Amino acid sequence: MYKALSFFKKLLLSFFCITQMQISKAQVFQTYVHQGELGVSIGLSHYFGDLDPNFALDHPKFAAGVFYRKQINNYVGFKIAGNYAFLGYADTYSSNLFQRIRNLSFNTDVWELNVSGDFNFFEFHPGFTEYRYTPYISIGLGVFSFNPYAYLNGKKYFLQPLGTEGQGSPLYPNRKPYSLIAMSIPIGLGYKYALNDRMNIFGEIVYRFTSTPYLDDVSTTYAPDAFPLAPNGTPTVGYLLQDRSLEMSNLASSNGISTPIGAAKGRQRGNGQKDSFVTMQLGISFNLQSYRCPTH
Repeated sequence: MYKALSFFKKLLLSFFCITQMQISKAQVFQTYVHQGELGVSIGLSHYFGDLDPNFALDHPKFAAGVFYRKQINNYVGFKIAGNYAFLGYADTYSSNLFQRIRNLSFNTDVWELNVSGDFNFFEFHPGFTEYRYTPYISIGLGVFSFNPYAYLNGKKYFLQPLGTEGQGSPLYPNRKPYSLIAMSIPIGLGYKYALNDRMNIFGEIVYRFTSTPYLDDVSTTYAPDAFPLAPNGTPTVGYLLQDRSLEMSNLASSNGISTPIGAAKGRQRGNGQKDSFVTMQLGISFNLQSYRCPTH
């Protein structure tokens, strides 16, 4: 009987201690409030589209971003972000012969503003060892500006004003100049780790579907008749940049191709599908926090 009472007392004492620990931890969490984060990141970006149809990640470029995240609770946050990505690609990178002979290329600066919702897989409490890390996912909506350009004889030319696929030409009334503002749907996967209660490090990959097929200035068919010769009888800049297979005649002839890839009106120049891009970044964020006053 005595042993049973002793065991029962120890059980009650253990239960009391565990309960007090949980109450104490809950009180700490209730007192500490993780309000959100301010952060910066840098990394790489890559374009996918008509010039990179196989989603090769072989020529990444620079990307950077800043953000503010408002933490709704331990799992859900709301983020506003500003991002920069330098995108570019060239047919010369391709292993496909016809694509190399097509010989198109572009670069563009992308400036994006987006809002997104973040979901933490684990509870995240910076400053508490057992809750200092979590993977997370995000999805949002953004708007961005772009302006593709290419080089001809060492000189830079913006491509949209040239109407390289007949945009703006009276011969192609249904082809209007494309907008240099487009929408994006960013979908991200990340991981963050709190170094202490003030600072975190993180890494994330964000893939963006876009509303434009013209990040690369390529979408439909060739329209060489939209570019009459200059008054002196020479081809215009627009004509030379809309069909750059003319520069690859040696490569074409050495492979038994007698005419330039884009010589014929209406021949396919692009596939018309929307372009996309991805950013892969590492960053640091600073926690915004507050403390609730104890209630009596």
